[in-house]
This record gives sequence, structure tokens and C-alpha cells, in this order.
Amino acid sequence: MPVRPCAREKVCNGRPPMSIATDQHIPKILIMKVAIYSRVIDYEQHDKLQQLLDEFAKENIEPVFYAPFFEIIKTSYRFPDKLSVFSDSRDLEESIDFLVSLGGDGTLLDTVSLVRDTNVPVLGINFGRLGFLASIGRKELHMAVQAMVKRNIVIDKRTLVHLDASSALFGEVPYGLNEFAIHKTDTSPMIKIHTYLNGEFLNTYWADGLIVATPTGSTGYSLSCNGPIVFPESSSFVITLVAPGKLSVRPIVVPDDNVISFEVEGRSDQFICALDSRRELVDKKTQLAVRRESFTLSLVRLNENNFLQTLRNKLSWGLDTRN
Repeated sequence: MPVRPCAREKVCNGRPPMSIATDQHIPKILIMKVAIYSRVIDYEQHDKLQQLLDEFAKENIEPVFYAPFFEIIKTSYRFPDKLSVFSDSRDLEESIDFLVSLGGDGTLLDTVSLVRDTNVPVLGINFGRLGFLASIGRKELHMAVQAMVKRNIVIDKRTLVHLDASSALFGEVPYGLNEFAIHKTDTSPMIKIHTYLNGEFLNTYWADGLIVATPTGSTGYSLSCNGPIVFPESSSFVITLVAPGKLSVRPIVVPDDNVISFEVEGRSDQFICALDSRRELVDKKTQLAVRRESFTLSLVRLNENNFLQTLRNKLSWGLDTRN
């Protein structure tokens, strides 16, 4: 079976281009290309991945596998006759119709560093557990493939949070989908975080850490620290403290056109900075600021799903028979 690098083809408005018939030429049918990203597939998910590949074959969809993932699975599945591989965001530009994430929310967060600003729509299939972002269940594989083929989908534009720092952090991907976080190291006591909005002093927080969550991230780490749930289209950031030293400290919601800057003090010389699941150890003299990223992530959902349904399903709202 030939495995070739991903070729580039022009795409119009996120749709495969239509061939133009002329007197001299027979129109060509261009194959839809769908990238597949995952970290690893558990044994119990084997049949579901095979089902997805079989659905692709029925619809003449060419799978484009993330190269490290393909190396893991290449001897264990039946593949379509035509497939290709990709390694980074440069292989995705203008050649991929969708990127499918197989796993939980953590796996989908990984795709941010692959998709970057290419505007490739990301569809999350929940091979993990809770799945706020990867909201399409394993039993909906056929429905999901048909929705991609027929374009019977909704694309949500999700805000990203961008980090500016006085020293280079997080390489070429200084942004995240869920949150930016500051946290003390394991052995240090609480840290002091001076916080400013557009240069105006907001507060000095004594805490184990601080989270700036996007609306998408408000159902993640921030929620576990008693932060509020914010609707995806609300154009805001949530500042939530991790184990604050004062009971009077509460989460605060601010417009996402603010620049939120920080200065960190503590007994330790270093602290931890995180963007989603990526972490770096940072010198306490480093100055930090976060803002809304200039581009968004295109997140695919089926027409039947919306944010309220996801909340009810994932948080089991309405199941208490006393209500």
C-alpha cells in the first residue's frame, strides 16, 4: 500500500473544488481528504477505528494520518487503498477538508499546535471519557462521516488565548484553546501574583496559581477550581485562582479585548507557566501578558448538538428525580 506525503490542492471556502467541464476535458472527481490525529488507540477501541476507516472507504475519503500515530497502527488495521501522512501544520495548508481527533479533550487540545492558523475544521470523536470538546460519541461514527460528506455541520469559531513574555516561551505555538495558567512549583509555598488589566492594577493574589480561561476552557481546569461556566460566544476571559489564601477572592469575568499582565513574586526562583497541557518552567523575573489571539480554532459540531445539550449530558443536569 503506497503511503505518500500529503499533496496540496486548492480549497474554496473550506469545500473541495468542483472540476470545470470543457469540451476537451472530462470532469474529475476530487477526493475528500480528512486528517486523523490521535496519541494512541486502546485495544477496546480497535473495532471503532476500523469502523471509521471502513466508513471512509465507502465514501471514497482519503485518510491522512498523523505520522507518529500511523507508525503505531499500520500493521493492525485494514486501510483504504489510498492514504497519506502528515507531520506538522505545513502539510495541512490548503489540502485537508477536516481534521478528526480520536481521543478525549486532551487529544483535541493537541491539535491546536498542528492546525495553528490554517483554519482546518477540527472534529472531535470521543474515544476518551468526559469529552466536552470531543463531544461526538463512538456510536455516532456513521452520522459524523455522513455529516462531513454532506457538509451538514456547524463550525464554531473558538477563541484562543495568546501569551506574550519577556523571554521566549512555547516556541512557535504561544497560544492555547482552554487556558493559560501560572502555578507554583511542587515544593514552593504560595506565590504572589500582581495582576493588571490594560496596565491598570487589578489585584495582588496570594495563591497556588492563577488561571486565565477562554470560554471554551471555562468547563475545564477553571471549572474544577470553582470558576463559572461561560458560553463559547461570550467574548470574555475568566480569571480563576487555584487555592487562594483569602476567602474573599472570587473568579472574575473580563472582556477578551483586555490585555491581562502579571508579575510574580515568591520564595522560589521559578514558577510554572502552562498553555493547555504544555508546561514550561519560568524565572520569576519574567514578565507575562495574555490577550486574545488574532485567529480562532474552527471546531465542528453536528447540527443535532449544541452547548446546552453538551452541558446537560456531561454534567448530568436534570437527572435528579427530585427536580
